[in-house]
Order: sequence, then C-alpha cells, then structure tokens
Amino acid sequence: MEPGPPGDSGPAEPGPCVSGLGDTDPAASASWLSRAGAETRRGWPTVAAVLPAGGSGERMGVPTPKQFCPILERPLISYTLQALERVPWIKDIVVSVTGENMGTMNDIIQRYQHKHISLVEAGVTRHRSIFNGLKALADQSNAKLSKPEVVIIHDAVRPFVEEDVLLKVVTAAKEHGAAGAIRPLVSTVISPSANGCLDCSLDRDRYRASEMPQAFLFDVIYGAYQQCSEYDLEYGTECLQLALKYGHTKARLVEGSADLWKVTYKRDLYAAESIIKERTSKQIYIVMDRKDREEHIGVLLEEMLKNEVNNVKFTSGALCHVGRDLQPILSKQCYNFVCVNVMTSDFQETQELLNILKESNLSMLYPVVVISVHFHASESVPFGEKMENLMKIRECAKEAKKRNILLYGLLICYPQEEQKLQESLKQGVTIIDALVKERNFGLIGQLLVA
Repeated sequence: MEPGPPGDSGPAEPGPCVSGLGDTDPAASASWLSRAGAETRRGWPTVAAVLPAGGSGERMGVPTPKQFCPILERPLISYTLQALERVPWIKDIVVSVTGENMGTMNDIIQRYQHKHISLVEAGVTRHRSIFNGLKALADQSNAKLSKPEVVIIHDAVRPFVEEDVLLKVVTAAKEHGAAGAIRPLVSTVISPSANGCLDCSLDRDRYRASEMPQAFLFDVIYGAYQQCSEYDLEYGTECLQLALKYGHTKARLVEGSADLWKVTYKRDLYAAESIIKERTSKQIYIVMDRKDREEHIGVLLEEMLKNEVNNVKFTSGALCHVGRDLQPILSKQCYNFVCVNVMTSDFQETQELLNILKESNLSMLYPVVVISVHFHASESVPFGEKMENLMKIRECAKEAKKRNILLYGLLICYPQEEQKLQESLKQGVTIIDALVKERNFGLIGQLLVA
C-alpha cells in the first residue's frame, strides 16, 4: 500500500493512507488526558461503548467476517476491544454480533481475557445492530449493565483508536449532545448524471469524511433511534444525522487522527499488520549484565546494534533491574527485548526475563518479541553440548506464546579472527533486526545461528 503525498492526511478509498502515524502531538494528548483525570474528580459522566460487529465482510472477499480476520494471529476485533479496555473511564462495552458468531465472540473474549464485554444479537443492518446495543444499555432489568450518561459508538474494524480521540468526542458530546470524528477528504467528490456523465464536482475543502468514534448523550441518541423510520434503520449509516433529524442536536465535529480508517478490503488487513509491526519495532531493550564483563562479546553486539539499526531507540539494563524498571519500559511501549546471556551458557537469564514479562500486561495488546542471544567460541563448550542445552527454547516458546510473547533463539559463533568476528556480529544484528520488524510466528522457538 502506497502512502499518500505529504499534503494528504486522510485515507483514500479503498485502502488507508498509512503515512503520518504517531504524529499526534504528545503535549496535546497529555493535556486531554490530564483534563480527563480532573473531570473524573468533578463529575465526569459515566461512559459506555457500543460496537456493531454483525457485518459479513462481503467487500473483503473472504469467507470469514472481517472483524474476525486474524492480524498477527489475533482477531481484528480483539485489537479494537483492547484499545477501548485500556481507557479506564469506559465502564461497559456492548458488542452486537450475529447469533451464528456468538460462540466465536465468546471464545475471543475468554482467550484474550477481555473485560466488561456484553454481547447482544446483531440486527440485519448496521443501525439495527447499534439500536440493539443501546436497548441493552437502557434495559433496567439487566443487572450487568447500567444506562450511561454518554455512549460511544465505534466500529469493530477500526483498531487504532487512541484515548485522546475518545476523550475529545466524549467531552464534546457532553457539552453539545453529539460529537464525531472527521477527516479531510482525499479524493474529490463528483456527481454523475443518469447517463453516466459528469453532472457536477464538489469543492472538497468544504466537506469532510465522517469517521468513528462518535459520542452522544445517551438520551439523545437512544431517543433518536426510538423515533427513526424503518427506512432509516434499513438504509441509513450516519448516526450523527439521526441525532440531528430526530433529536434536533447538531453534532460537534472533532478533527480525528490519520489512523482512524476502517478495515474494509482484504489489502487493508495487510496495511493494519504493517502498522502494528511499525508501531512495535521502534524500541529495543537490551538485557545484559555488564558487571566485570565490559569486554564481553555481548557489548560489541550492543554497539553494532546501535550503529547498524536505524530509527530504533535502544535502552539497556541488567536483568536484576528489569523487574524494578518495568513500569517505565511499559509506559514507553517497548515491545522488544534482546536478552544477552553473558554469565551462563544455559537458558536461565532468558527464563527469568520471560517470567517478569508474563507477570506484566505488556503483551495484552501487541505481541512482545524476546530474542535470547547466546555465544559459542571454538575453545569453549563443545557445540553439540551447547545446542542440546539451548533446545530448551522450544518448550519455553510454546508456553510464552500463550501469553502473546514471541521467543526466538540466536546463537552467535565468534572466531578469533577480527574480520570473521565482525561478520558474525553483523549477521546476528541482521537477524535481530528482521525478527523485531517481521514478528514471524513461523520462527518461534527456533534457534538461529549467525
């Protein structure tokens, strides 16, 4: 998928524009999140979310509904749910799914440990599915759910929604009654005549693309759905229009980020996977005990990694510090760990790192890569014996994968000749770089040799 030109900030049909991701102003995000904390203390409204997920994915051209299509072996909808669950002020999430997919959805909830999720039967159209979700929230006899003051409506196939965008639409909805994210149009909109000729062309600078998420005062949108016609329920798509038409509420339009696009076509799945890989490969944490080992081959490997791998931030620390310093690592969204086994020839240090990561929730959203690096010198332990010890990686990898941790082994041979040593290290760096960027599930548990 080709990124759009620098001036284009929105998705082009049928696929997304993937340039400019991560360009959200950190200061602005921090300001909004800080405001959320203050608002919570000053009567921030109760908030729930409704996700219509009853589509069949006809435009995707695959037998599996697109919301259940795998991205890095995880269903697309699971990423969206996790993105909402990470927002502490969203109390309930209602997902509308078809009866035939109820079992699949329940399996996803259990497998990926989703919380605060309620399922309702989807309707035959998008509006009917949303209406069913709103009915579940309004049902006073449902002890599990309670009617919120503000409800977010989001698409199950928009996995990259961030908390700051959700906060903006909820804040605007609280004040104006309705709010929705918008993006600039990329392509000019034209109107064809009955005979297939150009009738007129619209000035795209005057128009915007309506995106998700949208947010509403619950009574506004629920009342609108209760009044809307069968035609609206059958053919309508725009919730903001229902709030205007039946609730007489003009929605506040909020500028959305470039990553709010909707997975619609099969190639969008590959674009989404690329975005996840790009997001998760920006940082590498090198775990290595430097005590009395400044001349160890591992230090040379670290230096070459920093010199050869571009656009990646490296940090490092001893294993005993990883557990203590894990929270700062989590806050920086580091999903890659290179464990340099300096002091031992077995798997002990890597196993301790895996235990620390398993106790954290770092791998709940995106897969975490752990590369266990070992060294072999010609005069040290016989190669066959070392290989036997390192075969433990396969069993550890099976267990780690259950927690979304991708474990790989890397054995670097270092001869005495300086030139051959540099070649081995460079090959090791190439392997590490590829494992981090590709997150290859087929190589999990393999011991690669440089």
